[in-house]
Amino acid sequence: MKPTFFFLLLFVLSIQNNIFSQEKKDYKLITIAFYNLENLFDTIIDPDTNRILQDEFTPNGVNKWNTEKYNIKLGNMSKVISELGVDVAKTPPTILGISEIENKKVVEDLTNHTNLKKYNYGIVHYESPDKRGVDVGLLYRKEFVKIKNSKSYSLIIPNDLKFKTRAQLFVEAEIDGETMYFIVNHWPSRRGGEKRSAPFREAAAKLSRSIADSVLAINPKAKIIMMGDLNDQPTDPSVKKIFKTSGDSKNMKPGEFYNTMENFFKNGIGTGAWRDTWSLFDQLIISPAFISENKTTWAFYQAHIFNKPYLIQQTGNFKGYPYRTFVGNNFMGGFSDHFPVYLFLIKEK
Repeated sequence: MKPTFFFLLLFVLSIQNNIFSQEKKDYKLITIAFYNLENLFDTIIDPDTNRILQDEFTPNGVNKWNTEKYNIKLGNMSKVISELGVDVAKTPPTILGISEIENKKVVEDLTNHTNLKKYNYGIVHYESPDKRGVDVGLLYRKEFVKIKNSKSYSLIIPNDLKFKTRAQLFVEAEIDGETMYFIVNHWPSRRGGEKRSAPFREAAAKLSRSIADSVLAINPKAKIIMMGDLNDQPTDPSVKKIFKTSGDSKNMKPGEFYNTMENFFKNGIGTGAWRDTWSLFDQLIISPAFISENKTTWAFYQAHIFNKPYLIQQTGNFKGYPYRTFVGNNFMGGFSDHFPVYLFLIKEK
């Protein structure tokens, strides 16, 4: 190689290295998650709670639900929450939607557990009219999040005014100077059969969509995350057609949201199991504004299902299922019948 060409090559490489070093950017990540806590009840009889659940989740009930078991439950739930997204984001969720909680007091007990207390979680919670006595809620890291507004929306079925279910929680929050909107759900169950109960979930989907549309009407580029246990699959009509979702973030039609869980479901991965079949009722659905190559504002990065081995039943008839608190009335000392789901948002520092 001739000397002149050699030095020219070094000069070019030097310029390229400088360009690459200038283009290298640092990013910050936050975790947004949802977790069905599977009947997080205290041991105190609540006159407003369904009598059947009082008989189950009290010391004299069929589950012999006492302080020791309650503390085990709190320890298990807080352990999982403290680990969500930590392998990448290095810290627990900035925002966490939760369901199947009895009241605000159980959430306070949860956030005050030694596994979580140092993270200083705030709570957004409203009592729901649900017959089972369970609500949804939202936890947020006070050092990162400012709550600007919140509201509870009850689901009304015009032809069945006696129907009572979980309310939907709407929260407007500011994270790192940027406004986001969260809708936390626990849609009506499949009790009575999937088809027979489908109209209730479709009504819930309409309510969720109307909440989202009211935000989009003011700001078409609003960043909205709809999350929850929907009791329907990502491909069911309530989700696909009524809330209007797509599993393809690059080819969304106008009005569609991106369902970060749809491809997991299509690949046979779920968050719960029933009769040896996986379901994926727990979903994180995001508005198109999160899908962007521009990382100067918060953008979607990745989605995951938290299904670590310790959350899975290792023996018995339910081997491979989520390791839950009870099987029947037998206390298993497990976690939940649902795996949590979470996603990362990314932004340039």
